[in-house]
Amino acid sequence: MSTETTETIQSEIDANDVVLFMKGSPVFPQCGFSATVVQVLSQSGVRFKGIDVLADDALREGIKAFSNWPTVPQLYVKGEFVGGCDIVREMFENGELGELFTAKGVETEA
Repeated sequence: MSTETTETIQSEIDANDVVLFMKGSPVFPQCGFSATVVQVLSQSGVRFKGIDVLADDALREGIKAFSNWPTVPQLYVKGEFVGGCDIVREMFENGELGELFTAKGVETEA
């Protein structure tokens, strides 16, 4: 992974409280897993930035290396890697995701 890609990823994570590296956009997800995480975040009332990894091959491969996680989507909250679709969905269902947002000081509308 190039230094430029690493810096791009890190700057997005640093600049946004909640970042979702996903396939497509929050308005038009391009895979079911990305759509699920968008739905969870929306139901949680969290403002987040969605970044389309399909628009940039270096970013799509780079985010996997950056997090040492093999799949997309990937959710970051206040600089911390949370996980992919299954983890985020499970955390939402058992209340841990809401607790994480509260603990990290992320505002929710839910």
